[in-house]
Amino acid sequence: MSTNNPFQIHPASSALRTTAPKVKDPVCGMDVTPSTAAGSFEYKGKTYYFCAKSCLAKFQADPLKYLAPRPTIPAVHAASVKDVEYTCPMHPEVVQIGPGNCPICGMALEPKEIQPGDTENPELVDMQRRFWISLALSLPLLVFSMTMLGPHSAHIMTNAWIELVFATPVVLWAGWPFFVRAWQSILTRNLNMFTLIGLGVGVAYLYSVFAVVFEQGLDVYFESAAMIVTLVLLGQVLELKARSRTGAAIKALLGLAPKTARLIAHDGTETDVPLDHVGVGDALRVRPGEKIPVDGVVIEGASAVDESMLTGEPIPVEKALGDKVTGATVNGTGSLIVKAERVGSGTMLAQIVRMVSEAQRSRAPIQKLADRVAAYFVPTVAAIAVVTFFVWSVWGPQPRLTHALVNAVAVLIIACPCALGLATPMSIMVAMGKGATMGVLFKNAEAIELLHQADTLVVDKTGTLTEGKPKLVTVEPAPGFDEARLLYLAASLERASEHPLAHAVVTGAQDRGISPGTVEGFQAIPGKGARGRVDGTNVAVGNIALMREAGMTIDGSSALFVAVDGKFAGQLSVADPIKATSAEAIRQLHADGMRIVMLTGDSQITAEAVGKKLGIDEVIAEVLPQDKRAHIQKLQESGRFVAMAGDGINDAPALAQAQVGIAMGTGTDIAMESAGVTLVQGDLRGIARARRLSRATMRNIKQNLFFAFVYNSLGVPIAAGVLYPMLGLLLSPMLAAAAMSFSSVSVISNALRLRTAKV
Repeated sequence: MSTNNPFQIHPASSALRTTAPKVKDPVCGMDVTPSTAAGSFEYKGKTYYFCAKSCLAKFQADPLKYLAPRPTIPAVHAASVKDVEYTCPMHPEVVQIGPGNCPICGMALEPKEIQPGDTENPELVDMQRRFWISLALSLPLLVFSMTMLGPHSAHIMTNAWIELVFATPVVLWAGWPFFVRAWQSILTRNLNMFTLIGLGVGVAYLYSVFAVVFEQGLDVYFESAAMIVTLVLLGQVLELKARSRTGAAIKALLGLAPKTARLIAHDGTETDVPLDHVGVGDALRVRPGEKIPVDGVVIEGASAVDESMLTGEPIPVEKALGDKVTGATVNGTGSLIVKAERVGSGTMLAQIVRMVSEAQRSRAPIQKLADRVAAYFVPTVAAIAVVTFFVWSVWGPQPRLTHALVNAVAVLIIACPCALGLATPMSIMVAMGKGATMGVLFKNAEAIELLHQADTLVVDKTGTLTEGKPKLVTVEPAPGFDEARLLYLAASLERASEHPLAHAVVTGAQDRGISPGTVEGFQAIPGKGARGRVDGTNVAVGNIALMREAGMTIDGSSALFVAVDGKFAGQLSVADPIKATSAEAIRQLHADGMRIVMLTGDSQITAEAVGKKLGIDEVIAEVLPQDKRAHIQKLQESGRFVAMAGDGINDAPALAQAQVGIAMGTGTDIAMESAGVTLVQGDLRGIARARRLSRATMRNIKQNLFFAFVYNSLGVPIAAGVLYPMLGLLLSPMLAAAAMSFSSVSVISNALRLRTAKV
C-alpha cells in the first residue's frame, strides 16, 4: 500500500483489524493485533503482545504465572430453584422441591442448604414491593375516608367509588398472597393467622363492594381492608429480614475459605487454581499472610499459623515439617508447602458449617401462643358469624338481610387479628431497643423468650472469661541480671519480630516504662524464637528448643526464655488475663440460680486455674472444636436448659445447638451470627441484665395477648347482637373497626412501657 495514497486505510480502522493476524494477550486472553498492541515483551526467544500497559506490567513481573498450563475449568451453572429442596423454618419436617408456602403455618419456605452465592430472598423482595405500593395507596385512602365521614357528605357514592379504586389494587394485588395462604389453610385444615387475615380483609372488602355496587346506603370499609393488608405486609417484611439472618452464619463460614489455591505441578511450575480443583495429595504453596486453602500436612517450610478463627486461642501455633494445618487458618510470616489431605466437604471448616446448619434446623421452633389459639379461634369466629347471619335473617327486624349482613360483617371485622398480630412483635421490638441501650443485642424473639428459662450457662474461656490477647504477666531474671535490664534486652530484640508473643513483650516493657533499643543482625528462627545483637550484646529469646540449641540446660515450660551472650538470663511469662468483669458476672449469675460450666480447648491445668479463681461449678478442658456441640447435647439430654456464651468460630456449632447462644461482641462475626444474643462489650454481666429483660418482655407479651383476646371475646358477642333484645344495642362494622383499632392502640401503649422497665 502506497504511503501517499489518499485513500489508504488507517491502521486503527476495522477493515485492517479484520484482515491482520491476531494473537492472544497471555494475561487476559484478549485478541491483540501486533501492529496496534499497547506493548510487547520478549521472553525466552518469543515475543508476546498485550492489549494494555497493565497486562504488560503483570507479565513482566511474573511470566511463569501466565505461561503455565491452565487447567480446563468447566462452566458452573447455578442450580435452578426448582431443583433445590425447600423447608419451613417453623416446621422442619415440611420439605419440598422448589419454593412455596408451608401447608401448616403458611410461612414462605426457604432453601434447605445455603450456598455462598445465594442472592437476596425473592420472597422478601416481593413482599417489600407489595408493602411500599400498598402503603402509597393506603395512606391517601385513609386520609380521604377520614375527611369524607358523615351522613351529610354531598357525594357519598362518588367518594365510595374513589375509595374502591384506591383499595382494590391493595387488597386484590398486594394482599393476594394472604388470600392464597388463607385458602390453603382451609384446604389443609391447618387454620392459622392467615386464615384470620383472609377472612377479615376479604369480608370487609366484599361487603364494601356490595354496598357500592348496589347503592344500599351502607357504610364502606375499604380503608380498614387496605390498612390491614399494609400492616400485615410490614410484619412479613420484618419477619423475612430476621429470618434471612439465620443463614448469615453459614454464609460467613463458607466465605472464610479462600477462593483459589496455588497448585505446584509435578514439573515445579505453580499456578492459581479454583479451590474445587484441588485434590487429595496435591502440593500447595501458602505464602506469608495467605489463608491455608485445605486441611493438610506441612511438607516444606516453617511458620506460625493463626488458628484463632477455628480454635479461639489467640497465640499462633508454630508449624514445621510434618505438622497438620487446617483450612481457612492464616499463615504468618513464613512460606509453607502443604500436601492436601482433606478437601471439599471433608475439611474441618465444611464439617463446622454442616454442624451449624443441622443445629439450626433441629432446634425446636418457638410456638407462638397466637398461632395455637388461632386453631380454635378462627373456626369459632366463623361459626359465630354464620349463626349471626342466620339468626338475624330469620328473626331480626326489617330489613332482615341487611341487618344479618351488617352484624355478620361486624363479627368478622372485630375479630380481625390486628391486636393479636401486634401483641408479640411490638413487645419484641421495644425489648430489642431497650436491650441495645444496655449493650445486649437480641437476634430474634425466640432468644428473648428462652433466655430467662436457662438454668445452665456454658462459657468458653478465651475471649469470654479472659481478654483473648496475650499479655506479659511476669519477668523472672536469673541471678546476676535485674528485671529492667532483662526486659530491655528482650523487648529490644522482639520489637523486630512480627510474632504476637513478641508484641506482648514489647507492650509489657512499654507499660513498665522501658523503651526498647535497636537491634542488629536480627534473625527469626521459625518454631523456636529469635536472636540478634542489642547494644553489642548477643541476645536470644525463644522456647526451650532454642535454649538447648545454644547449649543451655533449662527446666520449665514458660512461654519465653532469654539468653544473653550464651548464658541463661531469665524467663518471661505471657498469659491471657481474666477480664476484670468476669468475677462479678459469675457472682450475679450464681445469685440468679444458674450453674456455670467452662468448656474450653485450653489445657486442663490452665482451665482449672481460671475456674478455681472465678468459682466456676464445672470445668471441661482440652475439648476439640468439633466436640463442643456434643458436650452441649449431653447437658441437654441430662435435662439442663442450656445457654452458651462464646466468641470464636469453634464455638459456632455449640452456640447454635444451645437453646440460647450468647456471643461476645469482641469476638468473631461467625459466633455473633450463630448466636441469638450478642453482648456488645463482651461483658458477661450483660447476661444477667438480659435475663431480667427477658422476664419483663414475656410478662408484657402475655399482657398484650390478654388485651387482644379480651377485646375479641367481649366484642364478638356484642357485634353478634346479644345485647339487642335487652338494650337495643347493635355494634356496627364501623364501631367494630374502631374497637379493633382501640385494642391495637392499647397493645402498642402497653408494649412501650418496656422502655422504662427497670432491668
